[in-house]
Formats: sequence, C-alpha cells, structure tokens
Amino acid sequence: MPVLPDPDTLHPMPGQPRVVLLKPLVTSPLIEVGEFSYYDDPDDATAFETRNVLYHYGPERLVIGRFCAFATGVRFIMNGANHRQDGPSTFPFPTMGGAWADHFDLLTGLPNRGDTVVGNDVWLGHGVTVMPGVRIGHGAIVATGSVVTSDVPDYGIVGGNPARLIRTRFSETDVARLLALAWWDWPLEHLTAHVRTVMSGSVDDLEAAAP
Repeated sequence: MPVLPDPDTLHPMPGQPRVVLLKPLVTSPLIEVGEFSYYDDPDDATAFETRNVLYHYGPERLVIGRFCAFATGVRFIMNGANHRQDGPSTFPFPTMGGAWADHFDLLTGLPNRGDTVVGNDVWLGHGVTVMPGVRIGHGAIVATGSVVTSDVPDYGIVGGNPARLIRTRFSETDVARLLALAWWDWPLEHLTAHVRTVMSGSVDDLEAAAP
C-alpha cells in the first residue's frame, strides 16, 4: 500500500518550516479550512490567523476549500475593517474608549458583505488581497499582487487592482464537467492512485479515472 500524506501534519515539507497546512494550524471557530490547503511564508507561516486574516471581529466566516495554494503575503480583509462613510468623518471614535465609547451604536449596522469563501483547488499568488464577502470559485487563479473586490468564477484567472477576469482555464462545458467530477472530494487512496491524471491529464482522462 502506498504511504498516504497526512492532512494533519503542520509542516508537510521536511526542512521547510515556511510551508504550513492551514487546517491543523487555525484555531478560530470563524475560520474553516479544508485538508491540504497550505500557506507559504519565510517569515512566520504559523502566524497566518493574525497576520493574514485582518479585522476579523466577527461574526462573518472565512471558508477555504481543500487543496488551495496561498503564496507569501496573501491577506483576507474581513468586514471589521469597515468605517462609516455617511457623516463628515470616517474615524471610529467609539473604539478609542472613554466617553467616546458611549456612542458605540454608531458602529453597529455597518455594511457587511457576509462570509468570504474560497473554493477548492484555488491558487492565490504572492501578495494577493481578498476583500470582504468575496467568493472565489473552484479552480481559480489570482495573479500576484491582485486586489480581489468581486466574485471570481470557477476556473477563472483574474489579475489587477481591482482584479478583472483575464480568461477562464477551460471551456464552459469542461468547467461543468470538472465541477461534476469534484476530484477534491475523491477518497485519498483513490486520489493518490491518480495524482498524475489530476495534475496533467485531460478532462476526459479525469472522467475515466473517477471512482
């Protein structure tokens, strides 16, 4: 029997502490991560929750699928970053305490775009910033330095600030086939037997390999 990789190993690459699997790392009940999704950072990859998920005061969730690859500097801006924009000042006076705290009601009911959701098999390049409430589809790629302000379609490639759709990786028909196959949900033993097909085969090959 082949040796299967362990999804609960914090550092999956021996001798490379800069790479961490996120599922065994995160502790916040507001962050959900699928197996084998990883983050790469030479400074401190284990600080992902505090350095890369920002202004997460709740209650919205960050949901990340399986088999996602996040390069150094990927950051998720959560809804807690919002400020009032309807008055003369955007400054959040009540957060500073003292008598200003009596006006905390002025900070309730700010715009909230809901959960931020990253699908399965998503690649976020170096320094990507994902804004609150964005949904990034399965198989998507976000180019280095992009700021994602709106939803990304399944198997879309986006880039820029704000990120725009450059192209899709597959035809509409093949995207539908890939979503139906959902290889990321295959049993680990079966996936292990067909890694080469998943990485380099055609959609036809993937259908032929499906359990």
